[in-house]
This record gives sequence, C-alpha cells and structure tokens, in this order.
Amino acid sequence: MANPLKQLAGQTMIYGLSTILARIINFLFVPIYTRLLSPENYGVVTEFMAYIAVLQVVLVLGLETGCFRFANKEGVDPRKVYSSAFVTVFCVSVTFLALMIAFAGPISSALGYEGYSSCIMYMGGILAMDAVTAILFAKLRQENKALKFALIKTAKIITETAANLVLFLWVPRHYDVVPDFSFVILAIFISCIVCTLLFVPDFLKLSFRLDPKLIRQMLAYSLPLMVAALPGVVNDFLDRILFRYFDTNAEAWRSSLGLYQAAVKLAVIMNLFIQMFRYAAEPFFFRRAREKDSKKLYAGVQEYFTAFCGLVFLGVILYIDIIALILGPQFREAVGVVPIMLLSYMILGMLFNVSMWYKLSGKTDMAIWITLSGLAVTALVIVLFMPKYSYWAAAYGHLASYLVMFVISAVLGAKYYPIPYRWGRLAGIFVVMGLVYGGSLLLDSALFDGVAVGTATAAQLAAKLGLHTLLLAGYAAVTWFMIRKQ
Repeated sequence: MANPLKQLAGQTMIYGLSTILARIINFLFVPIYTRLLSPENYGVVTEFMAYIAVLQVVLVLGLETGCFRFANKEGVDPRKVYSSAFVTVFCVSVTFLALMIAFAGPISSALGYEGYSSCIMYMGGILAMDAVTAILFAKLRQENKALKFALIKTAKIITETAANLVLFLWVPRHYDVVPDFSFVILAIFISCIVCTLLFVPDFLKLSFRLDPKLIRQMLAYSLPLMVAALPGVVNDFLDRILFRYFDTNAEAWRSSLGLYQAAVKLAVIMNLFIQMFRYAAEPFFFRRAREKDSKKLYAGVQEYFTAFCGLVFLGVILYIDIIALILGPQFREAVGVVPIMLLSYMILGMLFNVSMWYKLSGKTDMAIWITLSGLAVTALVIVLFMPKYSYWAAAYGHLASYLVMFVISAVLGAKYYPIPYRWGRLAGIFVVMGLVYGGSLLLDSALFDGVAVGTATAAQLAAKLGLHTLLLAGYAAVTWFMIRKQ
C-alpha cells in the first residue's frame, strides 16, 4: 500500500501548490477586504460568489468526472472523450453568457443592485470561461500533468492578485473612486481571461468533433452526478443565499453575512487541504479500481486523511488568538463559529472519500438522494434557527447536513460497495482530537485565565502557544501510532 499512497501524496502536493497559493493569497486579501470594505459590502461579495459557485456546477454538466470514467474505459479513445465534452460545455457556456449579457440590467435590479449590471456581465464571463477550462483542467489531471495544471492555476491566481492590488490600492489613490464589491468581481473576471488565453495551445490540439453516441453515454453517466452535485453545492452556499430572507436583522443582513464569511475564511485551511486532496484522489481512485487490494487501499487513505484533518483542526483552534488578527476589528465578533466550520469541513472531506463508492460502482443516481437529504437538513436548520441565531444557525446547519450525508453514504456504501473502513480507529482519532481540544481549554483556564493576544505579556503568550504546540505534537504522535499499528 505504501507506494500508491506515496504517489497519491506526491500528486496531492503538486496539485496543492496552486491551491495553497490561492488560499494563502485569499488569506492575505482578507485583511484588505475587511479593512477597506464594510461588512455590508463584503456580504455582497459573498452573495455573488455563492451564485457563481452554484452555477459553475450546472454549466460543466458533471463532465469532469464523466471524462475520467470514459477515458479509462477499454476501447474508448480519450481524445474523443475530451473533444466531445469540450464542444458540449462550450456551446452551453456561450449560450449562457449571451443570456447574461442580454438580461444584465433586469437581473441586477431584481437583486437590489441597480446600476451594477456590469457585475452581472462579469459573472457571466467568469462562469463561461471557468466551465470551458474545467474540461481542459480535467484532461491535465487525467494525463497526470500535475505540474502544468499547477502552473496555469498559479498564473490565474497571480493575475487575480495583481488586479486586486491595482483596483484596491492604486485606483483609489489616482482616481476619485471608493472601493466596493464590484472590484472583487472584476479582478476574478480578468484572471479568467488570462487563464483561458493560457489554454489556447490546448484548444488547438482538440479535434472539436462531437461523437453523438459517446456524448449521450457520457451525459447519461455525468448528468446524475451534476444533479447530485448541485444540491451539494447549493447546500454549501444556501446559508449565504438565505441570509437575505431569514437573518435576525433583516435590514442589515448583508453585514451579518459579511461577518460570517470573514469568520469562515479562517477555516479555509481545512477546505484547502480537502480541495487539493480531491484533485489528486479522484483520478487516483479510478485508476486503482481494478486492483486486487483497492478497497483496503481506500480504507487506509481514509485513516490518513482523517488524522491529518484532525491536525489541521487543532492547529487552527490552538492558535486562533493569533489567526483571528487577520480580520479587521469590526469582523472579529463572529470568530466563535470557526471551530464549527472546521469540523464541518472535516466531515465533508471524509464524506468525499466515503462517497466514492457510487462513482466507482456506477450508481451515481444514489448520490442525488444523499445530497438532497443534506440540503433538506441545511434548509430546515436555517429556516428554523437563523431568524433567532443568525450566522450561528448557518454554521451548525453545515455541520448537521454534512454529518447526515456522511452517515447515509456510509450505510449505503457498506451495502453496495463495501470498503473495510476501520470505524473504531476513525472514531479513536476524533476522541484524541476531543481530548487535546478539551485539555487545551482546561489548561488555558487554569494557567492563562483572561490571557489573550491583546492583554498578554510576551512571556505569557509564548508560554500559552508553547503549551499548545506540545499538545499538537502529542496529537500527531498518538494518531500516527494508531494508524501505523496493524
């Protein structure tokens, strides 16, 4: 098992280079956004990004995973697979972009952003270009061109960074302009243009031929995945969308959303690892599916993944006093939701591993019901509790939803595609996490009561962080021993 795991870890690191860079830069811009934008403006950015995330799933039609499935089939030409997928997504995306341009005015007015129709056009361009390049990024992953994948992603990130710096720091100094949410959307749009241009040589290598029989088979496999992924993505962003309707302070819902999103950004490290792992793991799982000990391998991957997620969880929580300083002062009141969101993302990552059973077995229609159950839980928690608890309801809604989906997927997977997960060992990792976290709270209360970054002396702060570092090292040692023990 060691060699495949090392290969997966190596590819995860390469794919993660661009993802890490994107998240780090996102981190670096959080202080800028939370100091130059009001909570209300930051809330508007969050709402737009929620719409983008949901629509991205629709426009790709699930064909990213469909390409992996059919390109690995015997007797199927991978070139036809990617050419057919590209032509299909391109036609859908261009049609969508034309509609967004034509109806930009009415859409912006309906959302309450009259005069910002340009943002609707930018959003249409972002979605169209992201959908088209998604197929080409999938092709790079299939061909194990992780380095090229990372370089193009990095170029896109650097472009977005440069655009943000110009728009937020240079433009206001030279023009009578106050930064607002439209600057963030414009910066993303510019980066998408650069990314698309970098793929021109890859565009030219495609045959641009649509194989009707093949694309019908691909869509029959992929569309259920898209339909299943749509509730999943809606589930991830439903809270952002529903702030408009259910927040405790209806007149200032954008501010509540901005505070919540700023706190969620502090949990981005967990989401970062899950995303970089997913890029490498999905094609890895498909390539190993025919091997004799593949299921044992999948179980081992889950253990290492869970233990590392626990390390990330504790790493953020034990140093939250320092990490919280990333946010502007007016955004720090929502930091309490960070542990909830970290745990939610950890469960989501474990769900990705457990849910591979329906992709590998071809029972993708089952995914629809799993994700719909999660969406129902999220909606129920938000509708019932957000009017009273605001963003706390959003955070707990995520946790409850991911947990329900994880349990359902694990139960169904055990029936249709049994994988020998060692549930006792996985539960043990959570127990160790809880003991370390609880121990840190007790020790902080006994030794550093009332000591925070703003009030602590250098010696007190060093002692507190040093103790937390020892606790983190203890967690790493115990879980490593647990996993390595046969």
